[in-house]
Amino acid sequence: MNYRKLGNSGLYVSELCYGAMSFTGSKGWSHISKTNQKEADELTAMAIDNGINFIDTADIYSEGASEIMLGKALGKKRKDIILTTKFGFKVGEGVNDNGLSRKRVIEACDESLKRLNTDYIDLYLIHAADFVTPMEETLSALNDLVRQGKVRYIGCSNFYGWQLVKANAIAEKNGWEKLIVNQIYYSLLGRESEYEMIPAAIEEGIANTIWSPLHGGILSGKYFDKKNWPKDTRIKEPGAHFPYDVVQGEEVMKAVIRIAKDNKVSPAQVSLNYLLKKKGVSSLVIGAKNKEQLLDNLNTEKWELTKEQFDELDNLSAPKNVYPHWYYNFFRKAELEKGSHL
Repeated sequence: MNYRKLGNSGLYVSELCYGAMSFTGSKGWSHISKTNQKEADELTAMAIDNGINFIDTADIYSEGASEIMLGKALGKKRKDIILTTKFGFKVGEGVNDNGLSRKRVIEACDESLKRLNTDYIDLYLIHAADFVTPMEETLSALNDLVRQGKVRYIGCSNFYGWQLVKANAIAEKNGWEKLIVNQIYYSLLGRESEYEMIPAAIEEGIANTIWSPLHGGILSGKYFDKKNWPKDTRIKEPGAHFPYDVVQGEEVMKAVIRIAKDNKVSPAQVSLNYLLKKKGVSSLVIGAKNKEQLLDNLNTEKWELTKEQFDELDNLSAPKNVYPHWYYNFFRKAELEKGSHL
């Protein structure tokens, strides 16, 4: 397993982060998985034994069941893991049971600590932006949690580029803890993060960790043809929930499957391998319903795409050249042809 520095912190995490969203128990998100405690124990142990030191969950996953099961699965190995959980989505019927108010931040943290059966959270992430609560209120509360020892590092998920810059400017002004992570969606079928989120994170020294790097399973190669779409999948049809250009996507998948055959690996490994070569990526959050899936994902670490294979996938999956990118790219191309750069 390879390890990478996490943003502007001194923390090192495995390139692959094990995602526990599939830990559902008997009353969890059955549309995601039906993982019981014994299976969760075995999968967690397998991930750790193969070098993973970074594990992710959230308070909303199966109404807290994921956190409870993960806490039990870690047991005495808790101290060896960079444990991440998230908060911010609605978790109850009360009017203040969601969002990023000081009240909710503190309560959410205490509730997660109890479910995870731990004294501290290594990395505590805002799960989604709150466009009502002042950012100062949220960051102040998170800073207090760090000072109290309940949280060691803070970050966010799904923030716009401008929100990253604004949050860290507020933190710097007040002498508070800065964000070190933005957990974002990014895959061969969705590279829009390259427009602003990834460049902003790089500029701010914020790590990008990636959720759904296999686009909800489509990049595993099991299904991608809209004419022969299976009925028992979490994503019911192309572009549902995880929107993407279906026509472009089918061309990308054809290349992924061909490259997988050439390297005698799975399409999932090709897709993960590609992302690990992209600028600004620190770790990929991988989920698995069984040991076979987990082992296959872990084997991504054992090989690398050639430059030619990477370039082919990069060109086929390129996002649309939107403004102001086409504007600056025009001048960059001209400057590069002159031997200089813009």
